[in-house]
Amino acid sequence: MNNEVLKNILRYFLLAAAQVMVLNHINLVGFLNPYVYVLFILLLPFETPAWLLLLAGFGMGFTIDAFTNSWGLHTAAATFMAFSRPGVLGLITSKKEYEPGIRPGIRDLGLNWFLSYGFFMIFLHHFALFLLEAFRFSEFFPTLLRVVLNTILTLVICVLVQYLFTRSKK
Repeated sequence: MNNEVLKNILRYFLLAAAQVMVLNHINLVGFLNPYVYVLFILLLPFETPAWLLLLAGFGMGFTIDAFTNSWGLHTAAATFMAFSRPGVLGLITSKKEYEPGIRPGIRDLGLNWFLSYGFFMIFLHHFALFLLEAFRFSEFFPTLLRVVLNTILTLVICVLVQYLFTRSKK
């Protein structure tokens, strides 16, 4: 099996385990919950086919739902995030800037690129997740505040995880 495939499988299991065992039990100020499992979808290679991207998003969301009894909320949000990824990448930069072997992370593309990419993607995920959770438009503005604050928290943790667990490019 390809070394990159093994890395992504290991990342899948480590992020899912960290989310279920540790991060789901963090509840700051009553409504801030970091959802770092989205980092799996963020860091998939650019060359990942759309069908595999959707399947990976569905699988990660389903895994989180299975352990948290959230009845498809994470599955829907993660699948929506995976569906939106090609469009967000197209908005941020053109395909000509991505060379073969480049990965969508801080190590290869820098902090500024990852912050804009990560913010859009995590915002879309959290918007879908929390809007489905509230399931009413009368709660739109409190839900939007929750989306923005959780997006910032999750993005900060995703950046820290990348700095802690990736080797520097030499």
